[in-house]
Amino acid sequence: MHHTKPRLALAIGILCISIFPILVKLELTPGLISAFYRMFFAFCIIVPVALYFKKFKFPSKRYLFLALLCGILFGSDVAVWNIAIQESSATQASLLTNLSPVWVGIATFLFLNPKPKTNFWLGTFVAFLGMITFVGFHFIAAFDFDRAFVFAVLSGVFYAAYLLVSKKVLTNMDVFSFMIISLFASSIYLGIISFFANEPFSGFSVAGWSVLVVQAVVCQLAAWLLISYATQHMKATRVSLSLLAQAVLTALIAYLFLDEKLTLQMILGGVLLLLGIRITFFEKTLSFKRIFKS
Repeated sequence: MHHTKPRLALAIGILCISIFPILVKLELTPGLISAFYRMFFAFCIIVPVALYFKKFKFPSKRYLFLALLCGILFGSDVAVWNIAIQESSATQASLLTNLSPVWVGIATFLFLNPKPKTNFWLGTFVAFLGMITFVGFHFIAAFDFDRAFVFAVLSGVFYAAYLLVSKKVLTNMDVFSFMIISLFASSIYLGIISFFANEPFSGFSVAGWSVLVVQAVVCQLAAWLLISYATQHMKATRVSLSLLAQAVLTALIAYLFLDEKLTLQMILGGVLLLLGIRITFFEKTLSFKRIFKS
């Protein structure tokens, strides 16, 4: 049961963030400003709730700084990812952003303990083979090594750094306090970037504002409260690789609600990707019997 709750929280959290690309595809608001309002509305909702239930505890200066840093790292990830999507394709940007488990694994191997086991690297290889199959080899061949490429890779680096730093912070701080401080930093940071990028802060339709609220409540608050709880109790390498499952869920949601195609190649890629994630959850040396045993 000890392992079940964090895994269930991670699964529901991944489901919550999976609808985000669908909401962005509606294009009711510009990408960068939607990132700002996603953080800002989430901050405005969580503060009164946390204060009412007396959930906020002020951390030491060290962990206050690290929680603020998490907010800036997460804000940076969203900002450069949006630019990468605008300047290339969502598929290229998403694939390169999802290199984050590799950066998490390398950083953990070099600087942290315990080191990632063989199962992590094997699972990562299978998952990325699945991801490449999922998006199609022609996308890999068509990559342009331009600013959008660099920004998409940078997004994955920021994301990896966020996961590793948040893992450190969440061992010494409760999830609510961490979320409030990091959302505060993200909101200020993205607000400043949006201002200097001349992004519009108003003038959206009712549907546009509604989407911004849904992003804040579902994709940010619900998702990251659950994922942060999972990060508290699980290895950062495992959490980062599990987040790749959002690509499969997003494709399934798009197929059901946006009439986007779902090919046999995408299904095969999705199965490989999920199998790779499954492999990383084994503590012992692998056997085929253990992989497929429910």
